[in-house]
Formats: sequence, C-alpha cells, structure tokens
Amino acid sequence: MSYPKVDFLYLNEEDMVKAGVKDMAGCIEAMEEMFKLMKIGDYRMGGANGNSHGCMVMFPEKSPFPEMPVDGPDRRFMAMPAYLGGMFDMAGMKWYGSNAENKAKGLPRSILMLTLNDKDTGAPVAYMSANILSAYRTGAVPGVGYKNLSKEDAKTVAIIGPGVMSKTALAAIMAVRPSVELIKVKGRGKASLEKFIEHVKKEYPNVEVRAVDTMEEAVRDSDIISASTSTPTGDPNEYPYIKEEWIKPGALISSTAALRFDDDFVINRARTVTDNIKLYEAWEEEMKPDAYKTVPIPAVRVMDLIAEGKMSKDKVDDLGDILMGNIPLHRKKDEIIIYSVGGMPVEDVAWGTIVYRNALKKGIGTKLNLWNTPQMV
Repeated sequence: MSYPKVDFLYLNEEDMVKAGVKDMAGCIEAMEEMFKLMKIGDYRMGGANGNSHGCMVMFPEKSPFPEMPVDGPDRRFMAMPAYLGGMFDMAGMKWYGSNAENKAKGLPRSILMLTLNDKDTGAPVAYMSANILSAYRTGAVPGVGYKNLSKEDAKTVAIIGPGVMSKTALAAIMAVRPSVELIKVKGRGKASLEKFIEHVKKEYPNVEVRAVDTMEEAVRDSDIISASTSTPTGDPNEYPYIKEEWIKPGALISSTAALRFDDDFVINRARTVTDNIKLYEAWEEEMKPDAYKTVPIPAVRVMDLIAEGKMSKDKVDDLGDILMGNIPLHRKKDEIIIYSVGGMPVEDVAWGTIVYRNALKKGIGTKLNLWNTPQMV
C-alpha cells in the first residue's frame, strides 16, 4: 500500500464464493495452523486477558425510549476483534447484528461482516461479507477435532440441530471421514428436518440419512455426534441432554452450542477437549459464578466445576496441545471425548485472510478508496 492513500478490497457474498470460501478442506488446514499459532501465543483477542470472545451489546427487556430495541431471541450486536500472526499476520474484526425475527424478512438470523486491517497502521485492507465465511470456519473448527480425534473408520454420525452450522459441520465430517455411511438427524421442526435431509441427499447421495425422534436414538451407536442447537440460556436443566449410557465407546461429541451431561460423567469418565482453554477461563472470569447459565457450551460447565473445587484443571485438554504433540491424541482406548467449540475471532481472521489473498490473486472484488490524502492528520 502506498500511503497516505488508502484503498481496500470489498468482497460481497458472491465474490467470497468465487474466492474459495467454501473450500472446507482448505479451511480445516487453516484452522489447524491457527491452533498451532495460538498454542505458542502468536495471537491476541479482545480484553485485558487477550482471550475475550468479544464485546456484546444486549438490549433491556423494557425501555422508556420507543426507538430502542428490546430483548428477544438472539437480539444483540457484537464486535469480535483479533490479531493472528505466523503466515496470516493480520488484524481484523467480525461485526454482526442478530435477531431471530430476521427469518420472517427472508434474512439470516445473524448478518456478519469482517474487516481486515493492516497490523501497523490500522488501515483497512478488506471489507467482506462474512456469513458463509463464519459458517465454514465454525464447521472447520470441529473438523480439526473430527480429523484428529474421531475413529478413522467412523460410519455413523448424529446431527443434533439441523441448521446452517450443522451443514458445515457435516461438510467437515465428510471431508475427513469419507467412511461415513449413515447420518441420523434430530431436530424440533419438520420443515428444518426435511430441508436438512434434502441437503444431505443432494450433497452426499451415497450416504443414508434419516430423521430420528429422540436424542437417545440419535446418540446410540453413533461414532461422531455433532450438536449445534439454538436454545434459550439461563436454566441448564432446559439444555439438550445426553445420558452416558447412550454413548458408544470411542465416540467423539462436538458441541458448538448448548449441551448437558451428568457432572459425575464429566468429572470421572469423559475426556474434555477445548478449542482454546483460555477462552473458557476468560468466560469464567467475566461471567462467574455459574458462567454455564450464560454460555451453555459443555466446557463452560467444566470451568464452573473447577471453580467449585469439584474438578481439577489438569482434566481438561487443549486441542492446540494435541496438534503440537504435547499430549497424546488419545489417553486411553475407547475414551469418550467431549470437544467444546466456543468460536473465536482469530478463526474469522485466519480464513478471511486466505480468502482475501485468493481474491487478490484472481482479481475478484471491488477496490474502494478510503482517501487519497486524509483531511485530518
């Protein structure tokens, strides 16, 4: 870039697709590299602890101001900043607004954009549509777990919550475990189930897919269980529940959203793996006590148990340590692994940087000008 002039690249959703945002295998590789950089500390996220998920604007239940939005399902705005070093060497921020009522307008629940910035000046280098990017990186992070921790000959998959996130999680499963023969889907609504099953038949025509009525039917005999459910927070008893006796020995359970297990199972027999242990420590610090009431991911409950003195921190394994070879892939035969995925802005920066560079090479996108010479210096 030739300063003081600042140009940046704008990529709409179609541009992002052309630039390879749906390359799941490539996204999984990017996430693996990101995890290794995180383990050596070559990253920063928000907050004084450098590991905050982001800053969220939440609205009150009632407001004296008629123009102010009020609380509702997924009603919020959020900023998620990060820097990631290594081959990425990029700063950026994902920004989004979310409202469950968007669906009635033909819009996604959340509308996301990603800005990439020069690490030294802060000048924008790219501004891009991020709904597909976020969905694919959300699938690729569990994908790193599927690739390294699930049975290599996995044949049966359970999908709990047939939404967009489950589509990309399944894409990750199929990218790393082509041995899969059966997909069982558990959902609440008939329309979403039918839509998901239609998607599976189109994308994976050689794989059997069927809807199941109960969580037990989904979990039993499954080698991989992927849970991505939208659930109101506050009362853990209302979170989707998996009973230990339903789980097949050696199964991998990944959760990007609400999921509940019996504490005794979590403490004494399950293996907990996190995408970034420091993220869960940050949540515990920011939301104690009972962080699990606000963030319903299983590893947050583990952090609560550690804070209560019921579990020790050495019972939690970090995926970065596994990838770096600091700890073994498996600690014992037929272990049941609960892999928690919290979602981090470094993931968006990682995949966004690669897609942006692809766009530059292919001449994709629209160049926009911030200024030729800034008027206020």
